[in-house]
Amino acid sequence: MTSAIAFDNSYARLPEEFYSLQAPTPVSDPQLIRVNDALAEVLGIDNQWLRSAQGLDILAGNRVPSGSQPIATAYAGHQFGGWNPQLGDGRAVLLGEVIGRNNQRYDLQLKGSGRTQWSRGGDGRSPLGPVLREYLISEAMHAMGVPTTRSLAAVSTGETVIREEILPGAILCRVAHSHIRIGTFQYFAARRDIEALGTLVQYVIDRHYSSASASANPVLSLLEQVIEAQLRLVSQWQLLGFIHGVMNTDNMLLSGETVDYGPCAFMDAYDPATVFSSIDHAGRYQYQNQPGIAHWNLAQFAQCLIPLLAEDQEQAVALAQDAIDQIPGKYNKRYQQGLCDKLALAEHRNDDTPLIDDLFNIMATQKLDFTLCFRYLSSQVEPDRPADKSLAAYFTAPQALQAWVQRWLDRVALEPEHARQRYARMRAVNPALIPRNHQVELAIEQATMHQDFSLFHRLVDAWETPYEITEGNLDLAAPPAPGEEVKQTFCGT
Repeated sequence: MTSAIAFDNSYARLPEEFYSLQAPTPVSDPQLIRVNDALAEVLGIDNQWLRSAQGLDILAGNRVPSGSQPIATAYAGHQFGGWNPQLGDGRAVLLGEVIGRNNQRYDLQLKGSGRTQWSRGGDGRSPLGPVLREYLISEAMHAMGVPTTRSLAAVSTGETVIREEILPGAILCRVAHSHIRIGTFQYFAARRDIEALGTLVQYVIDRHYSSASASANPVLSLLEQVIEAQLRLVSQWQLLGFIHGVMNTDNMLLSGETVDYGPCAFMDAYDPATVFSSIDHAGRYQYQNQPGIAHWNLAQFAQCLIPLLAEDQEQAVALAQDAIDQIPGKYNKRYQQGLCDKLALAEHRNDDTPLIDDLFNIMATQKLDFTLCFRYLSSQVEPDRPADKSLAAYFTAPQALQAWVQRWLDRVALEPEHARQRYARMRAVNPALIPRNHQVELAIEQATMHQDFSLFHRLVDAWETPYEITEGNLDLAAPPAPGEEVKQTFCGT
């Protein structure tokens, strides 16, 4: 059939051990829920065509478009610290790749499109709820400037899936700069397939980190650049109060994008031990552990590269170890600079540490809302902003915070910036609107139980501008009322 998508499928040209050929499984009655017009424009895909019968058939997996070479990719991974030598795309099919209008390469993947070789007894489908959750949160993350996979379209299937209950099914068309994971490297390293590892290294360098080719040691340069990308990502999570929930090595992309929005959530009241995932019984992936888990995951990646880092294995181990040993210092530098931006400080000084520590202690003991607290601080550097005044309905600073604010303002006064510049800088990194768990769950409930997608669409639209407050979206800044708190989120597989 004629396709309005111009595919160029480089991953499918790799050796056959990297994937299995896999067409999506058709569904009975697909219905379009939403198309991401802005993303379609970036990809060079006609959004009206996506809404057509032809486009819907492709988004639902009912037809394979011309130029597509659908595959399910192979990978392994550590899941909650336990090793699994064979995972792979168990409920996703990579339709192919496109070159966007920005000359960047993107994967188009159908998530929830049926069983594959890697399904391990699963049905390969997705309930509606996880599809809506991923669409909502991934697009909000993009709007907040966090590297992330994105959502091109969501489609209901007209079929049901069985989890703890019978639920309506859906498919997400997910877009990423690639779906290559730390677990992809682990898959071949565990098999001691050095040739495949070398092929994968060169592919990732060519696709994501071309500057590594000019390095004296391209493999080491790749490792160092992947480390930087992951630390940049995780520091952004921490600065926004985002808890990923499943930081397994198969959920860490080499591109440095957030992937897998299953049991993720944003904190409401600040607590460094916050964990949402219903399957994270030991709290491995709680908020305060995420930087350390990134360190651990990157060490697994470095171990995969040892056979290629140097001919002398002792030297290779030393190179890998040195790169991994630098992670805590590099992360702290990134995170501290991010905190400085959130607090209108040009740079972190040694005597700033007690001041910042006191802020987080107050937030924890007073159970202050993470997002609204930082937004409140933004308003204190230039207090006559009507939009921020309206947030007072949802956030009242306790006496302990008010006393801290005066100490902080004394410190900020030492900076050369004008108050207006400080306010603008803080506003640019302290959102007023985040995906509130209770709002996400309500949107999913309305869609699942009543086929009412109105709140889903309202949230997608509002979260496109997370730093702006208007009369029309002020209610979405509200933290959960007593009884509305969402304390557990679920994977959906």
